Amino acid sequence: MKIGERFSEKIFLLAATISVVATIAIFSFMILLGLPIISAGHLIDVLTGSWSPDHGVYGILPMIIGTLAISSLSLVFAFPLSLGCSILIAVLSSKRISLLVRKTVWFMTGIPTVVYGFVGVFLLVPIVRELFGGGSGMCILTAALLLAILISPTMILIFVDSFERVPRSYLMAVDALGGNRIQKLIHVILPCSWQGILTGLALALGRAMGDTMISLMVAGNAVALPRSVLDSTRTLTAHIGLIIAADFDSLEFKSLFVCGLVLYLFTSIMVIMIRRLDARAGSRVW
Repeated sequence: MKIGERFSEKIFLLAATISVVATIAIFSFMILLGLPIISAGHLIDVLTGSWSPDHGVYGILPMIIGTLAISSLSLVFAFPLSLGCSILIAVLSSKRISLLVRKTVWFMTGIPTVVYGFVGVFLLVPIVRELFGGGSGMCILTAALLLAILISPTMILIFVDSFERVPRSYLMAVDALGGNRIQKLIHVILPCSWQGILTGLALALGRAMGDTMISLMVAGNAVALPRSVLDSTRTLTAHIGLIIAADFDSLEFKSLFVCGLVLYLFTSIMVIMIRRLDARAGSRVW
């Protein structure tokens, strides 16, 4: 093995080790600071109760429901849009249009989240309020629509990359059989790219769950359990941002680390699911 290859291998090993140690350290840090709630037997109450600090109740269930509702609904809106744009870029459009759309998507990934939030407050919120006749317009639906725009570039770039990784021999075989681009897409590209599509979905869902500014600015920040997509709600990340200034020794502050643990577990579950799907797919022969 060459010196350069050995050096690169050690660098990559060091980077992987640092990543693992940092992940374990963050998880341990959250458990340590949330230990007063866990050891006192309040964990179930925090996970299933409502939020009412004036009455000594620090439940985060409304925030968990709000996080799941906004992130999952945003994924429902973003997936068909992202898949359609990806197909346009990688399969259907000419090189000039494909390059233009791709550069636009790249540009969107660099826009700060707070800019999306401002656009949502002054443009999307009034539209939703007028369309549904009442309310503040700051609700689950508004936040989900805005988050869909935010996470779409991530999904598009991953989808396009997975489409372009399909072996050219497969595509040439379809051409040799007289297939058109739609047949190539349906029968070859999509079946061979499903792992990349799932990866894009998982990463987009993780970003939607982890976003703070959009949910903080346009979701309404209500701590009651939402009953419809037009109700205001508060997400776990927005809740952390709003309560972080509380007294460090208070139970109110320590409940934030339970919020962090819940978000951490959600993300871990998604990563494990993707890994298992990849492992199963690795044993198949296409």
